[in-house]
Amino acid sequence: MNPARTSSSGWSEPKTTALLVLADGTVLEGQGLGATGSAVAEVCFNTAMTGYEEILTDPSYAGQIITFTFPHIGNVGTNRDDIESVNLAARPGACGVILHADITEPSNYRSVEHLDAWLKTRDVIGLAGIDTRALTALIREKGMPNAVIAHEPSGKFDLDKFKKEAREWPGLVGLDLVPKVTSAQRFTWDETEWAWGKGYGKQSAPEFHVVAVDYGIKRNILRLLAGAGCKVTVVPAKTSWEDIAALKPDGVFLSNGPGDPAATGQYAVPVIKKVVDSGLPTFGICLGHQMLGIALGGTTAKMHQGHHGANHPVKDITTGKVEITSMNHGFAVDKESLPKNVVQTHFSLFDGSNCGIALKDKPVFSVQYHPEASPGPRDSHYLFQRFVELMRQNKNAAKRKIA
Repeated sequence: MNPARTSSSGWSEPKTTALLVLADGTVLEGQGLGATGSAVAEVCFNTAMTGYEEILTDPSYAGQIITFTFPHIGNVGTNRDDIESVNLAARPGACGVILHADITEPSNYRSVEHLDAWLKTRDVIGLAGIDTRALTALIREKGMPNAVIAHEPSGKFDLDKFKKEAREWPGLVGLDLVPKVTSAQRFTWDETEWAWGKGYGKQSAPEFHVVAVDYGIKRNILRLLAGAGCKVTVVPAKTSWEDIAALKPDGVFLSNGPGDPAATGQYAVPVIKKVVDSGLPTFGICLGHQMLGIALGGTTAKMHQGHHGANHPVKDITTGKVEITSMNHGFAVDKESLPKNVVQTHFSLFDGSNCGIALKDKPVFSVQYHPEASPGPRDSHYLFQRFVELMRQNKNAAKRKIA
């Protein structure tokens, strides 16, 4: 418990042990949790009601501080199964977390560690006890601000230093964060989805071989690929097309990840262009979708407040159906910039922004959102089957050509 201080009127209030200092000089005071120290990053808000551990370990959140709009975070504790980052040696994702209410004692049969202790071991700074609704309203009005989050049990802070750091931090535009989250070396993956009473399964008889380029890939993406009948070889973000081709894949997957797609695209886009030119079935998600859009001739732009949550409605133009999706992105493909051989397949029903593209003449497609969810609804799992079907068609066409 944090020590309390007594006001002149006689009532007690918690001691300030953490701050959020915005680039405009605004200072929000609260109580610290998790790691001590300070970090500068962009502040976003996430509207998901569940899955905070998966959200906090999503590498796409690197360079960001997450404000949870749901007031009760941490009440089911943490465990070893819900971590989404495959790169356990690196910081899992977000560098800071902002909560409305203090964390209660965990109450769930799967819990093995209190969220506070879990944040400490992962060097994630936490701030609780502020009006997260007001902060969310500020972000909606003014956009995602740069800020410093700081936790110091003594309550002594260098405000001038933090204000300067927040004001001078350049932000995410032009920032390539993928080297911080990508895998250091190639590895294979065969773990499949979690099932009640069984845990995670194993793919022992794959039909296809997929090379997944890791820009910050999530475990549940790999599980769904394996569960769809794929042997998955995960390669680092800077892997060349020649090294990808040498693995003789049936398809290529372009993963999610953090930062500015145009910055990461300096080295990733030339490789993606060669992947597309090869004719291999290709599927991209999130950052992979954005960089595919650039490779196909489009452009990307920074969003005002971004999309972060597990309740975003998206329309699939190819089927006419609406799906509820998980999202986590602050950049988007400009649909007006797409060339004529690229079609928009999905769009957001919140703001009309692009959420999916496909090539007219090649087995290549991508989506802006996270069809693997974790956390979130499973409405979009069909996209993994769509990818598998493209690989099946491609394989059968190759057999007919040989015959």
